[in-house]
Amino acid sequence: MATDTTTAPELTAEQVQRILVQPLEAVSTFLSAGVRIFDTAGPIRLPKLGGPTSPSWLGENEQITDDDVTFDEVELLPSTMKSVKTLTKFSNELARQSVVALDQAIKDRLVKDVADTIDTQFWGASNGSSATVPKGILNYAGQSITGVGALTLDKLLDAEALALSANVDPSRLKWAMTSRELTALRKIKQGTGSNAYVLQPDPTKAGGYVIFGKPVIVTNRIPDTTGTPDTGNIVLADFSQIAVARDLAPTVKLLDQTFGDYDQQALRVVARYDAAPLNDDAVVKLTGITI
Repeated sequence: MATDTTTAPELTAEQVQRILVQPLEAVSTFLSAGVRIFDTAGPIRLPKLGGPTSPSWLGENEQITDDDVTFDEVELLPSTMKSVKTLTKFSNELARQSVVALDQAIKDRLVKDVADTIDTQFWGASNGSSATVPKGILNYAGQSITGVGALTLDKLLDAEALALSANVDPSRLKWAMTSRELTALRKIKQGTGSNAYVLQPDPTKAGGYVIFGKPVIVTNRIPDTTGTPDTGNIVLADFSQIAVARDLAPTVKLLDQTFGDYDQQALRVVARYDAAPLNDDAVVKLTGITI
């Protein structure tokens, strides 16, 4: 009997395809939500008007009352703000022998991870930690509905009512919620024993979700609030009223000499951002959602 690949598999070369299988991962959503991005190399101040003046109805020869205009500002990217950084080393032997473009594969991985770190920070509840990291949207001084409990469509309408009462343009509002909250809302039916769901997907948007005419940003980076028990959170916001200062978008540097004594190369990725609301009332948070 002749020796073949079945009896001597050790003598055959494995077939390795020149593709790299990528894991399924969440997309970055905060920076694509419609925020206003300002590129700057240092601290930035955005002047803003304070509250309105109070003009009066006055008759002939009546004195006009003085009324001063007040000003405020939004400060972003102070000198204390840290950067997101990562570095990965790899041997020159691996770079030469790899069946894929190793440097490009590592670059894509690191850029994605840095972007995800920034996205998680912006959607979170961080208080800004002495202006060293960006404040999370759940810690903005916006409007809030606390202790929501069981999530219902009425609670969403209450959030919209708060935004409308603050003169927020309803056509610019977007929901941001986790897939868990979205699924819970989509399961609401028209009545006991009914098989008809209240919410229907928009047939004109492929894979898009709309609730009460407002787009839904689905992101599982909105954290739960830890407690006994843990609770969920939803945000309704006009994201054009949120400013993002960008010093460095995720920037890649190939270090091909730094680790020469080990015959290694390295890829370094650095990014630096900050974010803050321009108008606090344009952000409505629903907290304390039963999960």
